[in-house]
Amino acid sequence: MWVPVAGLPPRLALSAFSGAGRFCILSSGAARWKDVPARNRRGLSDFQPQLLPSESFRDLPAWVSKGRFESRRYIISPRLAETVVQFLLKQDDCKMVLEFNPGPGILTQALLQRGATVIAVESDKTFIPHLESLGKKLGGKLHVLHCDFFKLDPRSYGVMKPIVNSKLLFQDFGIKTLPWSKGIPLKVVGIFPTKNEKKMIWKLLHDIYSCTSLYRYGRVELNLFINEMDCQKIMANPQNPNLYHALSVLWQVACEIKLLHVEPCSSFDIHTQSGQLEKPEWRESSEQQRQQNLCFIQLTPRRNLFTKNLTPVNYDVFFHMLKQCFMKRNAKLIDHLNSLSPIDAMDILKKIKQKKTTKITKMYPEDFKHLFETIECSQNYTCKWLYDDFMEEVVI
Repeated sequence: MWVPVAGLPPRLALSAFSGAGRFCILSSGAARWKDVPARNRRGLSDFQPQLLPSESFRDLPAWVSKGRFESRRYIISPRLAETVVQFLLKQDDCKMVLEFNPGPGILTQALLQRGATVIAVESDKTFIPHLESLGKKLGGKLHVLHCDFFKLDPRSYGVMKPIVNSKLLFQDFGIKTLPWSKGIPLKVVGIFPTKNEKKMIWKLLHDIYSCTSLYRYGRVELNLFINEMDCQKIMANPQNPNLYHALSVLWQVACEIKLLHVEPCSSFDIHTQSGQLEKPEWRESSEQQRQQNLCFIQLTPRRNLFTKNLTPVNYDVFFHMLKQCFMKRNAKLIDHLNSLSPIDAMDILKKIKQKKTTKITKMYPEDFKHLFETIECSQNYTCKWLYDDFMEEVVI
């Protein structure tokens, strides 16, 4: 069993040039399909992660920011805050909660009243003084950081400010790092912003599979309010073929997923960073959002996510395989195998116990993981994957 550890080196990517042909070595062994002569595309031999009386949100000071207009949802219902707290502070050992974009702090207050230690990561600096004041009133178990949660551990340190490294959270606030096979070191709770939601969902997936950012320190639990459609996609399987995507497979392979609660958007307030929605088109967009529901889901990384054949080093090949498969979602698996790997397709089908007629949308998440590991552990092939350049930027 492979065990993830802190400080893993980045995935190796080497290139070898030989005459007119070029082969790209992608950790587990992958050659770019366009570089392989047609006569050698079979049999190829190549290369080889509870509430005190308090002000309501309406009574709070007018939050005015000169920043960009970006709508965000905030919990304004004490009842909903209590519901969330009951789910978060179950009978387990983890009472450390990171809340991103807490805004006016309705949920923050409820968590503190129930004995949790809260790290509030707020990207709008106009909320910071109120949150710091709230922490002083309620026992000092609130730590406030001015930071965008989705920009933790940025790769480009000269671009995004303020810069916060996850190492700060764990070392300075005394969060205990736990091995992947043990318990939960930290619970994260928040509401996805309405902007760039899909990109943020993919960022979290990459963090989990690569054991980077918060996931260097163990199986961090995510408790997220997300729009209903994305929730359905994440939880879809072959019984919901129209919603079943690579995203569904990757989340279900990585995490145990629970739908904890469904709440109408009227329980949330939607504000831009200017404190109001002034333009007609923003009002219209806001009304559309209020007619929808938000789903509160819990995503807990699986203890057995990583094996000797699926690791933080080769996970991106797994991502590539799934994206390629779902590009032609109605095709048969065997047709995809011929463009994914030089290994004999019939031999792979026999090992994973699938039929020649099996379609991609009939494969369950665990079937895709089995397929990937079967190809990875093939003994008679040095090169196990064929890799297309155009797939590198595809996001499904």
